[in-house]
Amino acid sequence: MVSSLLTKMPVIRRSKIVHKSATPHQLARFVTEEAVCLMFRIDFENIYTVECWRHIVYIHGKGVSKFVSYADFPPIVGVTPPTALDCIKWRKRWRKTHDHAHRKQAPYWWAEFFTNEFCQASSESVLSSWGQLVELIKFAFAEDTLEELRRSYHQEKSVLSVSVVIQQVCY
Repeated sequence: MVSSLLTKMPVIRRSKIVHKSATPHQLARFVTEEAVCLMFRIDFENIYTVECWRHIVYIHGKGVSKFVSYADFPPIVGVTPPTALDCIKWRKRWRKTHDHAHRKQAPYWWAEFFTNEFCQASSESVLSSWGQLVELIKFAFAEDTLEELRRSYHQEKSVLSVSVVIQQVCY
């Protein structure tokens, strides 16, 4: 039990993202292997390559060979925050979905992506950055999904707070 509360170590691995265009797409900064894993429900080891072309992303993996839009990828922390133009591109992409009930919202797996990022946060400042990002794009989620994300954020914040106290007591 105590071992699960200790500081989370980042996973260091070789990137499978390859930029094939001299002129990068403005949303290319949001392309991550984690998003690809959730998008196609595959493991990281099953991704062979993620090729970022001028206007599209090609995903090649075990059982997967697909072209996807840059607007399919959720924003991340550590790069330039989403702009109004980015939001317009996401909304335009969501309108093209065939599920009429969710035409104005992000794909269902975006919430899972952010929940995973909350869980992987190594410090309260990193967690806070992810929380601020979700609040910035809250238009992308249904109200119940947004509440679920907020609960997950607060749960991880309390876990991080407890782990800091344990580390202070142990050292």
